[in-house]
Amino acid sequence: MNLRRFGRTGWMVSEIGYGMWGMAGWTGSEDAESLEALQRSVELGCNFFDTAWAYGDGHSERLLGELLRRNPDRRLYTASKIPPRNRKWPSQRQFSLDDCYPPDYILEYVHKSLENVGVDALDLIQFHTWEDAWLDDARLARAIDDLRSRGLVGAVGISINRWEPWNGVRAVRSGLIDAVQVIYNIFDQNPEDELFPACQEMDVAVIARVPFDEGSLTGNLTLDSKWPEGDWRNSYFVPENLKATLEHVAPLKALLPAGMALPELALRFILNHPAVSTIIPGMRKPRHVEQNIACSAAGALPEELHNQLRAHRWMRTPTYWSQ
Repeated sequence: MNLRRFGRTGWMVSEIGYGMWGMAGWTGSEDAESLEALQRSVELGCNFFDTAWAYGDGHSERLLGELLRRNPDRRLYTASKIPPRNRKWPSQRQFSLDDCYPPDYILEYVHKSLENVGVDALDLIQFHTWEDAWLDDARLARAIDDLRSRGLVGAVGISINRWEPWNGVRAVRSGLIDAVQVIYNIFDQNPEDELFPACQEMDVAVIARVPFDEGSLTGNLTLDSKWPEGDWRNSYFVPENLKATLEHVAPLKALLPAGMALPELALRFILNHPAVSTIIPGMRKPRHVEQNIACSAAGALPEELHNQLRAHRWMRTPTYWSQ
């Protein structure tokens, strides 16, 4: 596993991290298998784990806590997220700080996450939704300073709304945050325009999420794909999105070099960008862990192939199904 510097924190984190939403927010997860996959990732050099209180109302955080207890001698980086008080994903322009993250509420949920993970301090706490306009409320900076001064967190970050990488550039340039989490993949290359240059200038870490475009870049989706009732993917891959997505995936398969699978292409594309500190694919099975972590040893894609993939940028804007 190759390591990358996590912005100005100076942490050296695994360039393939671990996204833990699927262990508590998607159907098909089972705790014993999840813990086996998590442990396998540690054995292979993964040291960055991203969870959130909203992933099963703390269930994913508690799994992370169990992983820490099983590996007391390893330096594993813990990242979690505060859910918005109004429980609305994504944020909307009209939402105020009081709607989503009033100061007392921020402190309350950091303590909830600490209790779930079973630690005295989290390495990184993130706001699970974000509006740059909240920077105009002076209480936000004071609340963040309070978390640091109490020693409850090592760093603070934001998770940027889907397909809105511009709505975080101001936060990066404010100097208030240490990390941004943003959707970045073969289709969603927009963070390269403004966000990544700002992060590089301000030495802010980048966590690339949704590397497989919610599963489409695994190559396993079809027009007949369905999920059990209550699974989030049913509301995301509505017929209009599923059809359009598959139409964008199909041409990529023709670009695959011999012996390379689509998930490997997707992860190694992201490794090409130096602004990225870590990628957090969701992984629930040990074999997926092994396949994804192997991409680190394989390295970034050859320049010619990477340039071909740049032509597959897909300009998307938020809509009713893209929560």
